[in-house]
Amino acid sequence: MRDADPGLFGPSSVTWQLHGDPMMWVAGVRALYLQALLPRAVRGVMQNSDFRKDAWGRLMRTANFVGTTTYGTTEAAERAGARVRKIHSMLGATDPDTGERYGVDEPELLLWVHCAEIDSYLHVVRRSGIRLTDGQADRYVDEHRVSARLVGLDPDRVPANTGELAGYFEKMRPELAAGPEARDVDDFLRQPPVPALMIPARAIIWRRVANLAYASLPPYAHELYGRAAPPPAVVTRRLRLTGTLLRCVPAGVRWQLPPKHILRAVARLGPGSRPAPYKLHRRVAILDRPGEGES
Repeated sequence: MRDADPGLFGPSSVTWQLHGDPMMWVAGVRALYLQALLPRAVRGVMQNSDFRKDAWGRLMRTANFVGTTTYGTTEAAERAGARVRKIHSMLGATDPDTGERYGVDEPELLLWVHCAEIDSYLHVVRRSGIRLTDGQADRYVDEHRVSARLVGLDPDRVPANTGELAGYFEKMRPELAAGPEARDVDDFLRQPPVPALMIPARAIIWRRVANLAYASLPPYAHELYGRAAPPPAVVTRRLRLTGTLLRCVPAGVRWQLPPKHILRAVARLGPGSRPAPYKLHRRVAILDRPGEGES
């Protein structure tokens, strides 16, 4: 077991401990909302897929990619990255105003999608009650220069800490807008079409997830979408309550959901590799003890 491949991140990474948290689903929806605010990026999605019919499939494919790159073997992660790069290389979009044709794998677009995801994952898990030091948050952002490489980005041009990530979003704000495609994404996420038998579940579960994801966006995103959100303190309380409730579901039960990346990783590496945010606190406590540290 000790010689098994830990993958790109491994059990000692911040990523390994965070990505098993159930609030990642709320974070994924937040990322979709944020990504849709860059017109060139969301246009590439809308012109190459029927988002309204396949939005759930898109979310699941993203979750599968994140799970594979986090908990899979190095070979599986590299293979997933190669598949994404190949698909992106074949797709393009057209600017309806200028007629310009461009590839969806432009580095600027890939970087926006990457940063929106990493910012959302980190923001939601921290705000919902997972305690991270600033150093651990920086380390998380830095770790994901690896995942940026997988989709075709130069890691040296990707934010390496939370300060650089915040600076990137500040730089991008003049380019953001809630155009027709972003409105379509918003409409869909608020009320996705479902079979008649699923309508009660949509009202009870999905709408709450989508509303919470939207509410957790930065204020400028609410302004662009033109929809108000509750006061930040209220949003934080709701995120913490939701996180507390979801974390009450035993991890072994949650991890049974397909595609079972975490269960396969634990089987490969042994029970000591089980992801759990408390391990981050334990690690900090050990490093903070006089005369103790990494061996």
